[in-house]
Amino acid sequence: MSKQYLTLHTLDSAHPTDVFALAPTKSQILSASGSSSILVHSTTAADFPLVQSLDGAHKLGIHHLVTSKEGNRAASAGFEGKVKTWRPTEEGIWELEGEIADQAKPGDIWAIALSADGNYLASSSINGKIHVWSLNKAEGTPKIREYETKGSFGLCVDLSADGAFTASGHENGGIYIFNNDTGRLSHSLAGLVHPVRAVSFSPASKLLAAAGDARVIALYDVNSGEQVANLSGHGGWILTLDWSDTGEYLLSGSHDSKAKVWRIETRSCVATHSHGDRPLWAARWLPKATRSEMFALAGGNQAISFYREAAG
Repeated sequence: MSKQYLTLHTLDSAHPTDVFALAPTKSQILSASGSSSILVHSTTAADFPLVQSLDGAHKLGIHHLVTSKEGNRAASAGFEGKVKTWRPTEEGIWELEGEIADQAKPGDIWAIALSADGNYLASSSINGKIHVWSLNKAEGTPKIREYETKGSFGLCVDLSADGAFTASGHENGGIYIFNNDTGRLSHSLAGLVHPVRAVSFSPASKLLAAAGDARVIALYDVNSGEQVANLSGHGGWILTLDWSDTGEYLLSGSHDSKAKVWRIETRSCVATHSHGDRPLWAARWLPKATRSEMFALAGGNQAISFYREAAG
């Protein structure tokens, strides 16, 4: 059974270079690219107007940008090697909060993820190490976990919604799940021998989706480590994954410029959308504010497009 999504609006030339990241809150979407600014658009107005530009956020451009599920914190990682955290005021204006400067060499921090409550940040690195930081400023934003892997470039990282697990995907195809309570490795997952470019925990923290150059999305049971499904259909590297609020659907974006919506219950693709003819770097669901599901896509064509589920 397929689902229909309508194009709501497209922000053409939203950024001057490839848009690498989208990060939504309940009323806004933040975006970042190879240029130095973070842009903030409203998602409550029909034309998704630009409401703020954080100019000069990272001088050499931004490769990762994330928001917490509660929308109380954002974090950005720049090509110069720094990670910055941002907080919104009561009026919804984003302000620089601080910087994780413990390691400032490019590659020491690559992919980043925030916990649902915004209190913790996980990061991957070029040497394979995975770090978890407390963002408690009173404590000096200490590093509270350092996980060792087999030394392959950590291309992606995620924190489970319940805060119990950290997952990472690596250039050599390695996928790891770590237990944040014990500080130990829970599972080293088999199944993908090619670089893994996206890992994402389901909202209930029961499943982990992982994908990359194998062009297949693997689903794993977080508790057992068992691979429970393969989702096939993309014609290029899979670059981004995001679960819907309920966990019923998984959104994926690929180097083949296509986004797909997968129904988890049936393990089937229910919708496919093209986003120009360039790599699709970012695909994100917007928090459900109405009965209709919405998602946003961005990538190499420098545009951001918004889609809404067609009313039945």
